[in-house]
Amino acid sequence: MAAMMVRQRGQGLWRSAVTMSSAAMRIDLDSEVALQEARTWDEGVSSKFSTTSLSELFKGKKIAIFGLPGAFTGVCSQKHVPSFMNNCDKFKEKGVDSIVCVSVNDPYTMNAWAEKLGAKGKIKFYGDFDGKFHKTLGLDLDLTGALLGPRSQRYAALVEDGNIKVLNVEEVPSDFKVSDAETLLKGM
Repeated sequence: MAAMMVRQRGQGLWRSAVTMSSAAMRIDLDSEVALQEARTWDEGVSSKFSTTSLSELFKGKKIAIFGLPGAFTGVCSQKHVPSFMNNCDKFKEKGVDSIVCVSVNDPYTMNAWAEKLGAKGKIKFYGDFDGKFHKTLGLDLDLTGALLGPRSQRYAALVEDGNIKVLNVEEVPSDFKVSDAETLLKGM
């Protein structure tokens, strides 16, 4: 058994140690699940709507990845993405190859959002267009009641060669207590 850091709120205190098997701590790099890199419609057409495999994204790399419920939403735009933008250099100092933002959105929405935030070139944005990536990790969330449909939980993780080393998940998607860049950096 190996330990993975998972931060969840429970009875007013933050728990940060959950024991899981090694298999539960690994992203299946051979999975057929794929993401779409943020891009314009024309770029999508010219690339024949290519996808990025999980192997391409994670194999042999150290990735700081964060997921959020949706592009152009309050906490995501005002706090979550800026926390990672403001700490790009600190992640590089810790040997992180890239910072990745993933949301259950199409790649065109993710592209427009990244441009609006001025984050292109600092953070790689990907659309989990069918929600399979988050569902596979157990990080999916039904926000139908908020008129958003299937989405991702708000989280931040450190992944090395497909192995999840740190995973910080918010109890409520509108919370921003443990999924920020600073907390992830402290856990590395």
